[in-house]
Amino acid sequence: MDATKKTISINVYVLIFSLILLSALLTHFMPAGQFERVEVDGRSVVKADTFQFTDGNPLGFLDIFSSIHGGMVQGAETIFFVLIIGGAFGVLSATGALDAFLGMLSRKLGRHDKLVIPLLMLFFAAGGSLMGMSDETMVYVGVLVPLAIALGFDAMTGLAIVMIGASVGFTSAVMNPFTIGIAQGIAELPTFSGIGFRLVLFVVLYSAAVAYVWRHAAKVKKNPAAGIYGKFQHVNKEELLKGQGKMEMRHKWVMAIFLLNFLVLMYGVIQFGWYIPEIAGLFLLFGILMGLFGKLSPGKIADHFIKGAGDLIGGALIIGLAQAILVIFNTAGTMDTILYYSAGVLDSLPPAISAVGMFFFQLGLNFLVPSGSGQAALTMPLLAPLSDMIGITRQTAVLAFQFGDGMSNIIFPTVGYLMASLAIAGISWGKWLKWFFPFFLIEIAIAVIALIIAQWIQYGPF
Repeated sequence: MDATKKTISINVYVLIFSLILLSALLTHFMPAGQFERVEVDGRSVVKADTFQFTDGNPLGFLDIFSSIHGGMVQGAETIFFVLIIGGAFGVLSATGALDAFLGMLSRKLGRHDKLVIPLLMLFFAAGGSLMGMSDETMVYVGVLVPLAIALGFDAMTGLAIVMIGASVGFTSAVMNPFTIGIAQGIAELPTFSGIGFRLVLFVVLYSAAVAYVWRHAAKVKKNPAAGIYGKFQHVNKEELLKGQGKMEMRHKWVMAIFLLNFLVLMYGVIQFGWYIPEIAGLFLLFGILMGLFGKLSPGKIADHFIKGAGDLIGGALIIGLAQAILVIFNTAGTMDTILYYSAGVLDSLPPAISAVGMFFFQLGLNFLVPSGSGQAALTMPLLAPLSDMIGITRQTAVLAFQFGDGMSNIIFPTVGYLMASLAIAGISWGKWLKWFFPFFLIEIAIAVIALIIAQWIQYGPF
């Protein structure tokens, strides 16, 4: 092999296990501490100025390995969600309806492929910005990745349409109830106030995202060998592009049920606040229905469900492995210590860059707390009064949280739905990191500029 073609491969399991070892080692040097907490609207919220050092509980050698089991238990809800989604897609794939549908769709969209990327990314960006769409996006990856390939792009294009589209919407958070809504409530700001500035940010981030994804897609369109096809690299793309598979009546029934599944999902999320357990149950039900209408026997439905779930077992295990890091810090009592010292560093920064410092603090913390609402409940009670002391508006502090949480959701391997989506597409985290990182730097630059402007104009209300 030519030495110039060798690349460094990042094994995400080795990476996370190394971080687990490092975290366990830190518990022997980092003092334990605790903030008092109160219940606010059903959430456990930190009380500022209540931190006290406590007796530590550093992890022993065997505790390192038992923490992995604890992480699996803590991440069980997301892990089983991923496996059920994979099983449902396994049944859908076995009916042949998806291949037939994509063949038909590729023929109809073939002449308008330039519109596919901006239109679909607008849909996901709007969902992320208005409804907080994040975990739900993984269910779209199984459709968009083969569709992108059918249109002459690659798996990375399909994955990016979903992940980056939803991410820039989630980051701009025009009316995201799970981040901006909760954070503003804790910071005692009017709900969804400051919306005008966030609308401008939505346009800027969305435009940058479309340009980045389209640049890659155009390169692949011109030279298919330059594409990244994940587990679809052995698919006969020429056959898919020609659309040789015909939509039979059973295929139409299956796709109708598949569409109905998403309509029920959106209604349930908006009307009843459904989350992972309800969505997982919905996919299990509709997976069985798709199999029956696709003329699969009960035994075949079970077999293909297990096969589909098995395809995602690697991504599911990563979710539990990553949760072990949080288990370690909580067990040792050092999570609140990290918050306490981080707030102290922010307090010492010059006012001109304090908002930027808050952004990088939130960005790094998301590695340990990948839940937007959880991160808001954990940090905003500290950062809201801190922002008053260091001379920036509370709205700017919320904006820093919003940026830090949103932008890191599709880069850290501790984020469950990211790893599940990569598993669905068959793209390794290392390849995704290499491809996505330049856009991540673009996002950081946009965030820094926006925060400087927000601080300059005293972005309000206070």
